[in-house]
Amino acid sequence: MKRTVLVTGAAGFIGAFLSARLVCESWDVVGFDNVNSYYDPGIKEDRIRMVEAAAAEGPGSFRLVRGDLCDAALVERLFAEHSFDVVVNLAAQAGVRYSIDNPRAYVDSNLVGFFNVLEACRHHPVKHLVYASSSSVYGGNEKVPFSESDRVDHPVSLYAATKKANELMAHAYSKLYGIPATGLRFFTVYGPMGRPDMAYFKFADTLRAGGTIKIYNMGDCRRDFTYVDDIVEGVARVIARPPADCGTGARYAVYNIGNSEPVQLLEFVDTLQRVLVEEGVLPEGYDFEAHRELAPMQPGDVVETYADCSVLERDFGYRPATALEDGLRSFAKWYRGYYECGVR
Repeated sequence: MKRTVLVTGAAGFIGAFLSARLVCESWDVVGFDNVNSYYDPGIKEDRIRMVEAAAAEGPGSFRLVRGDLCDAALVERLFAEHSFDVVVNLAAQAGVRYSIDNPRAYVDSNLVGFFNVLEACRHHPVKHLVYASSSSVYGGNEKVPFSESDRVDHPVSLYAATKKANELMAHAYSKLYGIPATGLRFFTVYGPMGRPDMAYFKFADTLRAGGTIKIYNMGDCRRDFTYVDDIVEGVARVIARPPADCGTGARYAVYNIGNSEPVQLLEFVDTLQRVLVEEGVLPEGYDFEAHRELAPMQPGDVVETYADCSVLERDFGYRPATALEDGLRSFAKWYRGYYECGVR
């Protein structure tokens, strides 16, 4: 039996890989994306082509609708034209630092856009609404690893605040209108065809151009890097099982999805630089020390992220496990081929 899913942010990093996975599993995927210029739209168009290629060979189908979630009439029309079994809302204005200078983009996309999705699910009931939250909701919490039961009342960026607001909005709509809703707190997602605004991608660009990379908080940071395939596997498993009543009268759940192995920033940089050399993106003997600068902590940043994924493992029998070096090597191979660069 055919199943139809709406994936918002389908031209995004996670959205594209998830869409490609779902069409291979016989889903009819309706993608929705405004393909904006927050970062290079060219890579977004290439992701779309990747999904279309998967759909051409797979048992499912893919159709992309270009539009903005802030367009309530368009969102309503989209839901009216399709009987979505599942909605996966991955569309959002991402980035902590960008939110400091461009706060309105986060209110429009992450709050107004998500509200329009919730309203559409209210009037056109779905079996499951899955949406992206973020590890950023943990803010400056010092207790690690971060658990879903921890209080998350002190965001340190507007981006984090909008993601916490999404969780609250989803709970309210689940309780009031019976929408089964699951939020997923993603931890530093990376991999091939990723977001050029992410540190690993920016570092590769900067080093290839002979520039200097800035390592914030003097390198004294730890991040829980999670490979994109592991994220997609987690999302796919969650889609298949809508939540039960969480004890508040709402069919609602929140899960961490992270690798549960935070890495010191300097160790991460060392690993990335090594695989960039080994995969031919940078030349042997590249003077890395001459291209590094230790810098103070940036506004909105946190010292550490660390996912406790025991609840995800308990409920779905799954825990991300891709080693950082393996994931960065996959990125480096893709990067060399995509940009047709290399030193051998």
